[in-house]
Amino acid sequence: MIDDLAKKLGVKFKDSSLLEQAVTHRSYLNENRSYKLDHNERLEFLGDAVLELVVTEYLYANHQNPEGELTSWRAALVNGEMLSKIAKDLGVEEFLLMSKGESKDTGRARTYLLANALEAIIGALYLDQGYEAAQKLILAKVVSHLTEVLKQKLYMDPKSYFQERAQEESRVTPSYHVLKEWGPDHDKHFVVGVYLGSELVAEGSGNSKQEAQREAAKNGLEAKNWL
Repeated sequence: MIDDLAKKLGVKFKDSSLLEQAVTHRSYLNENRSYKLDHNERLEFLGDAVLELVVTEYLYANHQNPEGELTSWRAALVNGEMLSKIAKDLGVEEFLLMSKGESKDTGRARTYLLANALEAIIGALYLDQGYEAAQKLILAKVVSHLTEVLKQKLYMDPKSYFQERAQEESRVTPSYHVLKEWGPDHDKHFVVGVYLGSELVAEGSGNSKQEAQREAAKNGLEAKNWL
């Protein structure tokens, strides 16, 4: 089973138990006392450092932009939302080992869990085959999103950018209003609308009001062709 994940990643592990550990959440050990591997937090710690170095090296070698811009680009590539999206696209989610309770939470907690698993996978590959193998994976699966980051200006906070463009184009400061909310406190869902005056420009959803506002602003930029 874990070999199927390796195929999706395009790598072949010498020690497949490292990859299995990389997708093992701490909660899984509580329900499976006889499980022989550790959880993935130490691998995540290692993978996070390798990921940041590879992305930093690439940006430094290929772009002459000032430090502040490169820092923003790097943050957009390695933040939790981006890593979670990449992990989901790679099919990591179906291989996650976690408790029954954790598996029911598909909200913000799952986003972090997926992002952490991807970092742990990078750490596992680094241990298994060294820096160059980890670098190859990161360039192919993470740095390849740089074009998207630059085109959609994901390195900018979408709310700030939407406000900037709204004031330039229509001299109106956008406002945000919650349109719907549901769910228990630990797994809330919000739908927020972004308005220019009385005009509803776009909606966004998320597990917090702030996340839904960011999504609404991002969708608003697309709706107005301001990207």
